[in-house]
Amino acid sequence: MANKELFYGVTQEDIKRLIQGEHHDPHHILGGHPVKDGVIIRAYHPEAVKAELIIGKKSLPMKKIHPQGLFAVLVKHKSWPFDYKHRFYFSHGATWERRDPYRFLPTLGELDLYLWGEGRHFEIYKKLGAHPCVHQGIKGVAFAVWAPNALRVSVIGGFTQWDGRLYPMRVLGTSGIWEIFIPDLAESELYKYEIKTRAKTLRIKTDPFAFFMEVRPQNASIVWHIGKYQWQDAEWLEKRSSQNYYQQPLNVYEVHLGSWQRGEGNCFLSYRELAPKLVEHVKKYGFTHIELLPVMEHPHDASWGYQVSGYYAPTSRYGTPDDFRYLVDLCHQHDIGVILDWVPGHFPKDDYSLRLFDGTALYEHADPRLGEHPDWGTLVFNFGRNEVRNFLIANALFWLKEYHIDALRVDAVASMLYLDYSRKPGEWIPNKYGGNENLEAIAFLQEMNQQVYGQCPGCFTVAEESTAWPGVSRPVYLGGLGFGFKWNMGWMHDTLFYFSNDPIFRKWHHNQMTFSMLYAYTENFILPLSHDEVVHGKGSLYNKMPGDKWQKLANLRALFTYMYTHPGKKLVFMGSEFAQEREWDYNSSLDWHLLADPDRQAFTKFFQDLGWLYLNNHSLWQEDHHPHGFQWIDCHDSNHSVFSFLRRAGNEYLICILNLTPVPRFNYRIGVPEQRVYQEIFNSDSEYYGGKNLGNWGEVKAEPIPAHGFSFSLRLTLPPLAGLIFKPV
Repeated sequence: MANKELFYGVTQEDIKRLIQGEHHDPHHILGGHPVKDGVIIRAYHPEAVKAELIIGKKSLPMKKIHPQGLFAVLVKHKSWPFDYKHRFYFSHGATWERRDPYRFLPTLGELDLYLWGEGRHFEIYKKLGAHPCVHQGIKGVAFAVWAPNALRVSVIGGFTQWDGRLYPMRVLGTSGIWEIFIPDLAESELYKYEIKTRAKTLRIKTDPFAFFMEVRPQNASIVWHIGKYQWQDAEWLEKRSSQNYYQQPLNVYEVHLGSWQRGEGNCFLSYRELAPKLVEHVKKYGFTHIELLPVMEHPHDASWGYQVSGYYAPTSRYGTPDDFRYLVDLCHQHDIGVILDWVPGHFPKDDYSLRLFDGTALYEHADPRLGEHPDWGTLVFNFGRNEVRNFLIANALFWLKEYHIDALRVDAVASMLYLDYSRKPGEWIPNKYGGNENLEAIAFLQEMNQQVYGQCPGCFTVAEESTAWPGVSRPVYLGGLGFGFKWNMGWMHDTLFYFSNDPIFRKWHHNQMTFSMLYAYTENFILPLSHDEVVHGKGSLYNKMPGDKWQKLANLRALFTYMYTHPGKKLVFMGSEFAQEREWDYNSSLDWHLLADPDRQAFTKFFQDLGWLYLNNHSLWQEDHHPHGFQWIDCHDSNHSVFSFLRRAGNEYLICILNLTPVPRFNYRIGVPEQRVYQEIFNSDSEYYGGKNLGNWGEVKAEPIPAHGFSFSLRLTLPPLAGLIFKPV
């Protein structure tokens, strides 16, 4: 047989580019190619000295048609396609037998490529990445990756001895997507991509769409099947789909899984070990949701998960993807929602991840004035690029659909909205109108929110946005960003500043406690006392409070009573429920030993009762975002540092009073709407909570004495550093 027959349809230039590792379509050369007399089958292994074609029990010798390991054979009168294998022989006596990956059709279709290019393929994670599947009747793994500026992309792993010459991929049209199906490969295989750039350098990259990754400091991607977990939360999902969170209690417990609790030797607990402990804990305190600091894969523990290297992979620090699903599932089975922190604003510079992915600024902007965050030493996504926007929006939907997550809290939204965020003059580029608004990021956030609310009924989004950007939690059709809620950072800063002052000075800062009601209905607010307030030398909430131990705990009880009676949904960081003393340390467990202290035991009783009182009184949440839900009784008593107000839902209401000095107030009069008996349903100074048990003996009868614009009033005893809640009976 003449060599020219075996080269049918292949040029010497094709062969050269294949051998040099620069061919964009190795399937054009390798695999089976029907000709007049049968099928020409070619195979390539640069180290092989001999090769055979195996069809059933028969083997055919293959001719070496290039000295660097290219082999071919003509199979006469054989219908195509058919199943076969290659057997390679090596000089040291070893052999390698494999099915030919180059005989398979692409696993992506034209519509996939079109939608990806348009930025509208919102289930692209089902196509890109590594997918165990049956393709053309054969089990294997379909790989696909976006690298439009690469000369060549190969899958590498233990199954190739990490040699990028063995499984070069083909690019599909002008999409920039490289694809290959490798037969007989199974779940749990480690893999990466070897990318040859236009500059002819090699870059070894993890898969941007990997569903699982090695435990740090290793960073290979792991083949994982995302659809095999058997969920048990159908009842929760059905109930969630009709939920109106604006008129429901929302009491969120913020958790960093690596430091909530640890095991022997300060070791991490797994997702499955944490799940029952966490569920039992949050149920006890009346929390409706947990919010997890980012669980997406990240290289450094010290980033707390906010520098993400694997957007589609729950971190392997605590177990497998299905172990994480178990945690979410168990929460749902016990009526606890799960919120994830999501970080689309920036990504780390670790070279194995997204940075300069195909040798060019692919996911990031090339210009550092647009593409780098000066604060965090990270890179900024190019939100104007269709494929990058698609990558992120599909990722948001991925967590909601594939992991049944209930909400996403989007980190550092302000850093996305402003082109000059943390930049000096000359360090940023104005938009096309000359302004500092990042128009591409705005459009991205709006589209992301539209897709979440359009595709995932009952799910919601939350913005951590620290400026006065208008309409963050307003619908896109009204010109807003489309988030469901926004963290009230102004309330948080003003409140903590006020409470950190010695009570003798608080009367000079009275307006910091009342100012929040001037803008309370401009957004759908969540009141956060988050992890950011107990790190980086800020001290714990306990140590922010002035005074001795008793006063610190009394101040904390008053702070949380104020928080839970103020309009807005609630979020507290782990450890708040027992007044953690030490500043949060990501590298060790919370100080659970403090619960041996009787004062801490009393404080946890306070926190439990406050949480359940909140859940059981719809006046505290049903009209959080409507002016009817709140009314000041007296916001002017700065001399005594006393605040009083009503919380309403329909015709029902509660009376809330705060005395924020260590001085008890006797015969203190406040106006009330009706001449009724008012039951004292909560007193943060109760002896059960570690207080002095000063109060009003359970109830007070209104008198026909006008006060504060009302026709009736109550004469009260106000305990020191305490909050009282009354309900008409």
